[in-house]
Amino acid sequence: MRGGVSVILGLGLDLVDVARVEALVARHPARAAARLFTEGEWGYAATKARPALHLAARFAAKEAAYKALAGSAEARAIGWRDLEVVRGVDGAPALVLHGRAEARARVLGVRAIHLSLTHTADTAAAVVILES
Repeated sequence: MRGGVSVILGLGLDLVDVARVEALVARHPARAAARLFTEGEWGYAATKARPALHLAARFAAKEAAYKALAGSAEARAIGWRDLEVVRGVDGAPALVLHGRAEARARVLGVRAIHLSLTHTADTAAAVVILES
């Protein structure tokens, strides 16, 4: 906070075509699981009737977070698994940063991360706000 007021340090928004994620998972399930998602994200989606819908929302969250954290060479090196969508104690989605993403957030002075996910049958969307 600056002078008792929080400041938005970063904002990211992303949309993902669910059919694209369904095709990716059908063609390369092991590669997608190992490269793009954490074990927790993959496990959560696997409990759902349509896993790709939930993976698409998590992929959108990662893209939105990447955009919110952008602005340096170090930020461009953030990996997919450095960003993790988890369920908070109230069941709402939350974003956990690891590795390079966590380091970039420290440099920016991030004190709070806000994440919103939504989807239709065809499209998943995410918004990430980084706050001081």
